[in-house]
Amino acid sequence: MIVVLKKGCPKEEVERLTNWIEHFHVSVNPIVGEETTILGLVGDTSAVEKDTLMLNHWVDRVMKVQEPFKLANRQMHPNDTVVKIGGNVEVGGKKIVVMAGPCSVESEPQICEIAEEVQRQGAAILRGGAWKPRSSPYSFQGMKAQGLDLLCIAKEKTGMPIVTEITNPAHIELFEGRVDCYQVGARNMQNFELLKELGKTNTPILLKRGFANTLEEFLMSAEYIMAGGNDQVILCERGIRTYETYTRNTLDISAVPALKRLSHLPVVVDPSHAAGIYWMVEPLAMSAVAAGADGLIIEVHNDPAHALSDGAQSLTYKHFARTMDKVRAVAAAVGREV
Repeated sequence: MIVVLKKGCPKEEVERLTNWIEHFHVSVNPIVGEETTILGLVGDTSAVEKDTLMLNHWVDRVMKVQEPFKLANRQMHPNDTVVKIGGNVEVGGKKIVVMAGPCSVESEPQICEIAEEVQRQGAAILRGGAWKPRSSPYSFQGMKAQGLDLLCIAKEKTGMPIVTEITNPAHIELFEGRVDCYQVGARNMQNFELLKELGKTNTPILLKRGFANTLEEFLMSAEYIMAGGNDQVILCERGIRTYETYTRNTLDISAVPALKRLSHLPVVVDPSHAAGIYWMVEPLAMSAVAAGADGLIIEVHNDPAHALSDGAQSLTYKHFARTMDKVRAVAAAVGREV
């Protein structure tokens, strides 16, 4: 349920009305905008009578939210959410944020060299996998804690915030204070115990869409995190499974404008995992920016042919530089910048 208050409603009245509604065991989320204030009611609102609310002079209108996701719903939060990573990188504003780096951290020279190069080309955040959940138990699973240490070394050398995947709630203590953004991979999108624990943190979460999940299921996973108190969630479209086998996945480009309409959360696109083919990353990245994405997460490697994971979809330095130039041109055409 959404309660829209009239323009100029005093702060004291907002607090009084909030306290009254909370007596019905409903959570109230006040959203103060430039023109008006909205009270977002989450929980069982059946006991909160619309007619009773309308008796209040400052209540302009009351609306029911039909979708099961409430906190992530744009109706509850009309203005776009901007998520800050590392203190100074904003995802969801005018600037399109590029996160770049290798699929897996392989050594200190490798991750530091790649970090310096992607930063030189305009990437704002360093991505890299320490723990790597793979389809095959025989594939490289990442360097784990040692890989996290190496990511932190690259962060110290370049000043770039880091985003890396978390697969186990038990790792939160190890990540806390070191990782600037936790990535929840596609396979863990509905790992609800992990999501609930991440909801108790204050660290931004990059939530990837599962390869067979609907947008509603995707937003409900974001709701799990937000219901725990962490509203710093970034949605990531990374391709879904279809009947097509030419590409690794099928990039659902329509998800970008759809998510922007349904939710106030920023949306990032991963063209690397969507395609699984390096030469497709550039056109898909351009398409994502044109569709309204707030950021891109791109895999870059210093030697893709010998990468321990996902070399086929990783860009060389030269190809990444060209992709960044193309993305900048598209961003400028749609009134944004990189």
